[in-house]
Amino acid sequence: MRTTSPPQGCRTSTPRIATRVLCIAVAIRAFLFDFDGLILDTETASRAGWEWLYREHGHELPPAKWAQIVGTAGVWDPMTDLEDLVGEPIEREALNERRYGHELSLIEAEELRPGIADYLAAAERHGLKRAIVSSSTRRWVEEHLIRLERAAGWDAILTADNDHERGKPSPTMYLEALEVLDVAAGEAVVFEDSPNGVRAAKAAGIFVVGVPNAVTRDYGLEEADLVVESLAALPPDELLARFS
Repeated sequence: MRTTSPPQGCRTSTPRIATRVLCIAVAIRAFLFDFDGLILDTETASRAGWEWLYREHGHELPPAKWAQIVGTAGVWDPMTDLEDLVGEPIEREALNERRYGHELSLIEAEELRPGIADYLAAAERHGLKRAIVSSSTRRWVEEHLIRLERAAGWDAILTADNDHERGKPSPTMYLEALEVLDVAAGEAVVFEDSPNGVRAAKAAGIFVVGVPNAVTRDYGLEEADLVVESLAALPPDELLARFS
């Protein structure tokens, strides 16, 4: 039987059988993913937790102010805002513990967002580097990755860890990711769900795919180079073909 080896950069699970293989000259060397709202929809649960706490005190979470903090941190403090609305000191620690418990109960029901698994598989298939770049803490990211059984396989995980100057929309973490991965800005693609995240990646000179979720859908991701309703609607090889 005549065997055909796939061209460099192509793989087949049946190397001893002549097979037609889809080959892509991949110019991209790395996929950089946001975490909250992109890999895992924590944004819906987070907003729901604060909405629940505000309503317990007879108020509504202000949507415009909430939009400012999606994808970043330190811009606005909802607990201080709630205390101002109530007009007297509130039991912050106890209330925050209850809110956090409510939020976690919702997040634990969430799985990877549609298309994420396909993109991680494509990155492995094409030998692309994979990184998470998040304004959250490393502990937060890792505990959810462990639950999802996705803790392994990352070349880098960069988090702000409550350092607001590193958080998005600053490009700091994306620039660090490029350095850690040893790739140029033109060799990477970023996947983001929020305006703050998109701005951070664009400021670092990286091509950005905007993928809104239920919370960020109304915020507008028009600054991204490409916007899709879901990564499931854009096969990874189709995206990579744009750069070949």
